[in-house]
Amino acid sequence: MNNQLLGYRRENGKAGVRNHVVILPVDDISNAACEAVANQIKGTLALPHSYGRLQYGEDLELHFRTMIGTGSNPNVAAVIVIGIEENWSKKIADGIAKTGKPVTYFSIERYGDLETIRKASWTAKEYVQWASELKREPIDLAELTVSIKCGESDTTTGLGSCPTVAQAVDRLVDAGATVLFGETSELTGGEHIIANRMATPELEQKFMETYNNYVGFIKNQGVDLLGSQPTQGNIAGGLSTIEEKALGNIEKTGTKKIVGVLQPAEAPDGPGLYFMDSSSAAAEHITLMAAGGAVVHFFPTGQGNIVGNPIEPVIKLTANPITATTMSEHIDVDVSGLLSREINLNEAGNKLMDMLYRTASGRLTAAEALGHREFVMTKLYPSA
Repeated sequence: MNNQLLGYRRENGKAGVRNHVVILPVDDISNAACEAVANQIKGTLALPHSYGRLQYGEDLELHFRTMIGTGSNPNVAAVIVIGIEENWSKKIADGIAKTGKPVTYFSIERYGDLETIRKASWTAKEYVQWASELKREPIDLAELTVSIKCGESDTTTGLGSCPTVAQAVDRLVDAGATVLFGETSELTGGEHIIANRMATPELEQKFMETYNNYVGFIKNQGVDLLGSQPTQGNIAGGLSTIEEKALGNIEKTGTKKIVGVLQPAEAPDGPGLYFMDSSSAAAEHITLMAAGGAVVHFFPTGQGNIVGNPIEPVIKLTANPITATTMSEHIDVDVSGLLSREINLNEAGNKLMDMLYRTASGRLTAAEALGHREFVMTKLYPSA
């Protein structure tokens, strides 16, 4: 197994595994300017999204937290923030600047798109050339923050790929690393298992309040989640109830105590295993995890989810031999040998850890090679 880990040391001491120069739009109407800069200056990455106007309260706080967290992620070397108005652009840039990394903001009002694009492009060119000279250096496994989520789950997920992730999660936590999990609605029927693993009674209470609030909101809409939870793909793969799906979801979290309960896009304050209140929608979930500081993601899939993320490389693994064959371009780690008894669980864990080292040290994941850059903001309620 590969045991060399090479990453980028950021100004605040954090370790990243990618070296992105991000052009970050504050709001949806600034997407075009950001994409124009990224098109002009090669090696930069625009992150268009749909929100950022007339948000308020907790929804606005989440927007700022996600924007600042994305720019602060250790996989990001430098950031250009572009927004229609100066005050929100400055707020986000100031938040990112606390990491010590290069960040500049521009506002479009009183300048227009063309002048903003011109000025931002000059800065982007400087940033991308500066970032191109940064060198990878040895980093320790304990310095990584890894997130996990499964998708398009089926019976093979619970039997193979989720237990494989559990192997890696326990090894990471034992090594002093940080692991984030969530998918709040997909804990339904097994929420008591997670509650019992909380490190303190106070955390157990906080988790149950968080879970009950999330599920209570869904119930108050008066809707039947069948078809959404579990999804049509889950049902086709043999998961007939949310409880069956939840047990597979929980299985991949390993066996360690849970040391924190985080808000969406909130960064942990130390090593260990954390629960983050988060959507079960794959792209939203990974976006929130990256905003919380995760630099690599484990994604077990049964039927074959194809999601990626522009900031955080997504390592996909499957124990479904059909998926491993028909969707091989999406799969980084094939552990279908578990079901045919060609490998054991420890060996499957070794394969995943080896891919973690290779990915963290520079290997592109399947999602990165295929251009999957799904960046999806979470919105709590309608805008004003």
